[in-house]
Amino acid sequence: MSKQTILKFGAVEHAEAGDLPGWIVVEGTPTMQTAVQHTSEDGKVMSGTWRASPGTYHATYTDYEFVHMIAGRIIITPDGGEPVEVGPGDAFVVEADFKGTWKILEPVTKHFVVVVG
Repeated sequence: MSKQTILKFGAVEHAEAGDLPGWIVVEGTPTMQTAVQHTSEDGKVMSGTWRASPGTYHATYTDYEFVHMIAGRIIITPDGGEPVEVGPGDAFVVEADFKGTWKILEPVTKHFVVVVG
């Protein structure tokens, strides 16, 4: 039996509801769902789909993340930094030492790749 080397993400059937570690609600009543759809054999890389409803979180990152926005709009503001607005089709990275707010303006769906550091 050969190892699967290509994995195409399908519809999200099972997503974990609940806030991620390091994410604290600071405005509104946002909710999130995370579906990890693949984890590397060594556990150092995870990818999947994340959804969130409007509101604001303060996030503290410990791992690097690559994001491709599928739907929604977010204003991401590093503590002491300038806001960056992202929307459908945008791709960006969040460094492992990021601390700041994610203001979710419209319901969000994103694909992510996290490299555990």
